[in-house]
Amino acid sequence: MKQIRIGTLVSGSDAPRVLPQIIPHGFESFSLTFWQTTGSTDLSELARQVKEQLAGTDIVISSLGIFGNPLTGHGNNEDTLASWERLIDHAHEFGTDLVAGFTGRVPGRLDESLPRFKEVFGELAKRAEDKGLRLAFENCDMGGTWENGDWNIAHNPTAWEMMFDAVPADNIGLQWEPCHQMVSLIDPIPQLRKWVPKIFNVHGKDATIAWDIVREYGIHGPKQFVWHRTPGFGDSNWTDIISILRQGGYDGSIDIEGWHDPVYRDELEMTGQVHALNYLKHCRGGDFIPNPV
Repeated sequence: MKQIRIGTLVSGSDAPRVLPQIIPHGFESFSLTFWQTTGSTDLSELARQVKEQLAGTDIVISSLGIFGNPLTGHGNNEDTLASWERLIDHAHEFGTDLVAGFTGRVPGRLDESLPRFKEVFGELAKRAEDKGLRLAFENCDMGGTWENGDWNIAHNPTAWEMMFDAVPADNIGLQWEPCHQMVSLIDPIPQLRKWVPKIFNVHGKDATIAWDIVREYGIHGPKQFVWHRTPGFGDSNWTDIISILRQGGYDGSIDIEGWHDPVYRDELEMTGQVHALNYLKHCRGGDFIPNPV
């Protein structure tokens, strides 16, 4: 059977340096990510180096990611749209069929971004389809609300319905994680059951909600009420999450998004990530064991 792999996110530009150091920990996939631009990165050369480092292993590149605002191109985002195009064109060299990132957003109400989203991702979806690729949007709010925001419209299930209606392509979907719903006090479990057919990749990031603070101070008071957490340290039941994914036919990866945990950070970063790796493997039932014949 095809197992749900457990991996982690790695900065694309740092991959040749980082991968040899973390491969021995047992990660089964890597998602290579770029912030706002692929810059001067020679993607063909990067793919060659990465494939060389993964040679002799069963590890895969699960996705390439570009996280910026391709809808406006303002400021440091001026290269984001071109970076989406580059990653689509080079994805096959990494052995992946998935490119992911933020949708972007036109400043103002969320629904006002839909015409520009349709224009940009209608073309990108066709470009990807011609190469046998899929596109996925992370469900991150980046501090945005329905009324205002600068980065991403794909943070709310109502927005997903509008997006997929605007661009009704089978090769666009979600890069989902429970954390980004929990920070909005949305229960991720019923959402996952509904949307699993459109989930192409899962970020392994959790959250801890301090309900005592919510009850006493609300969510607009002086006290923080929610924290992003590495899986194994948050509130989510990842056994349930993986079970729902499997019941829905998901056979992609869960790639840990580190560098957010308020406790397992700095010198404890990889301690937390490797714990999450082993925890998530346990939640999926461990390694595949064939039945007696």
